[in-house]
Amino acid sequence: MAGHSKWANIQHRKGRQDEKRQRIWTRVVREIMVAARTGGGDPSANPRLRLAIEKAKAANMPADTVKRNIDKATGNLEGVTYEEIRYEGYGIGGAAIIVDTMTDNRVRTVAEVRHAFSKHGGNMGTEGSVAFQFKHCGQLIFAPGTSEDKVMEVALEAGAEDVVTDDEGAIEVLTAPADFEAVKNALEAAGLTADMAEVTMRAENSIDLVADEAARMQKLLDILEDLDDVQNVFHNATISE
Repeated sequence: MAGHSKWANIQHRKGRQDEKRQRIWTRVVREIMVAARTGGGDPSANPRLRLAIEKAKAANMPADTVKRNIDKATGNLEGVTYEEIRYEGYGIGGAAIIVDTMTDNRVRTVAEVRHAFSKHGGNMGTEGSVAFQFKHCGQLIFAPGTSEDKVMEVALEAGAEDVVTDDEGAIEVLTAPADFEAVKNALEAAGLTADMAEVTMRAENSIDLVADEAARMQKLLDILEDLDDVQNVFHNATISE
């Protein structure tokens, strides 16, 4: 099925992430530790840990660093214990924002997130205030020019829920979180490698922001993403520069 244009916004987001590569190791380490603590240290029996290790490899993290943090999380080495906390709020123009954190000090984290919202034009909301506007799912994005027929055939056969093509020809494959890995592996086996592949909170509807509003929203997102305890920031704004 067809959808509105998302490719430019996806590329914009990827560019922002690439600028912050130096912070990826910190976030990947936390994800490895929480995944191992909650699901065990055996990657073959822990899908979340497998995905975290994939992220570590993509970030060129040494294997011994990965193993050391799995050992910390499973009690084989002494280490910090992190907990996952989600915050919700509103940004510029009423855009919805979800902030996922991993922290060893929830008092510090909530204070920093609240301050970022209030200082930069947003408002922190209560639990559930914006989450209903997002869907927890696996998402794989293929660049314009990729064979839609081939992607659709392989993805749906592997258990994908939907395949969406936007106005610019980018192809989006959506899966249940539990099916993400199987669909991703099937697509890669067929020679189809996504430009972006992750389990995410996907906005059901978007708010278009331009000019000053777009700049202010990007500033708020940058501040939130730069907080030490923040792992991911999801939002429903389409930002035009």
